[in-house]
Amino acid sequence: MKKTHQGSCHCGAVRFEVDVDLDAGTSRCNCSFCSKDRSWGTLAKPEDFRLVSGANSLSDYQFGTFSGHHRFCSRCGVHVFGEGEVEALGGAFVSIQVATLDDLGQAELAALPILYQDGRNDNWWNVPEETRHL
Repeated sequence: MKKTHQGSCHCGAVRFEVDVDLDAGTSRCNCSFCSKDRSWGTLAKPEDFRLVSGANSLSDYQFGTFSGHHRFCSRCGVHVFGEGEVEALGGAFVSIQVATLDDLGQAELAALPILYQDGRNDNWWNVPEETRHL
């Protein structure tokens, strides 16, 4: 069931809220970006995401196919969310960095289901051979 969560970057310049069902799953990927950034994400529809403050503090990074925008705070550098449109993911999406959700305790975070994805080998729908480092 969807629940409204509050999130922010480390310095608090960027704040958002999102309606998302975290029990439906989160993901970790081994692609070149996610493994360097230690990304842990969950997807939401754009209409379920609201940027509360900090639009002027956001910077954008794109790579590869330029189909996604990786938004991060220009003050503290924390990767907060991403935006893009990928048909295989159901079209337009916002990828929330789970670690930026402020209203989840450590036990709640530890209990979230995680789907591991093999992005390094463009085998997104399968689990990579090694996940312990993700």
